[in-house]
Amino acid sequence: MADNKKETERAELHRTIWNIANDLRGSLDGWDFKNYVLVMLFYRYISENLASYINAGEIEAGDTGFDYSKLSDEEAEDMVQTKGFFILPSQLFCNVLKNADADENLNETLEGIFHSIESYAQGCDSEDDFKGLFDDFDVNSNKLGGTVAKRNERLVKLMNGVASMQLGDYQDNTIDAFGNAYEFLMGMYAANAGKSGGEYFTPQEVSELLTRLATAGKESVNKVYESKVQSMIQFSDCLVA
Repeated sequence: MADNKKETERAELHRTIWNIANDLRGSLDGWDFKNYVLVMLFYRYISENLASYINAGEIEAGDTGFDYSKLSDEEAEDMVQTKGFFILPSQLFCNVLKNADADENLNETLEGIFHSIESYAQGCDSEDDFKGLFDDFDVNSNKLGGTVAKRNERLVKLMNGVASMQLGDYQDNTIDAFGNAYEFLMGMYAANAGKSGGEYFTPQEVSELLTRLATAGKESVNKVYESKVQSMIQFSDCLVA
């Protein structure tokens, strides 16, 4: 049963990535597309993770109707040091998505949010994890379109595509969403980009086996990764833990 669930979740992730690729066909090439999808997926993940974390704490304290996404930014300011990173309610993925179609400056909105997330992490243990993490997501790149309107149109499609991933609560998933997305995108585009996929990732099954062997008998371990994308995977693992 667990294996079937894992395969269903993986198939859903792959299907959605293909749909996003079709929507953006003719604009981003595969190698750039990979970066945009992974960063947007990561942005959605940390938004949902932070909101869920704060909601759980408030509900446990007795406020059963609490919803972080509905707070004003001013009300949320005193929660900055809660989790080692911070996103204002107005900057959460779900709230930006609601207004994305009507936001004529969506590219600037996203750029400001990514800078804000990095700045809030400064001085926290997660500072190094976030530093430069969004650099590959260039909201003003001509690859997204020759005009601001075209760029924003494609950013909306990208956000809608990532939002359509029916993965429920990431903490309940049986797959590593980021690792699986990275591996799938590498398989799709590495050859066309003149790169060897094997140089950029180790298949998950091999990684899992090696990890189990290396951590046998250990109660806790530190995770070490080399690339920015792998930093996202590392950080998402830490959030779940």
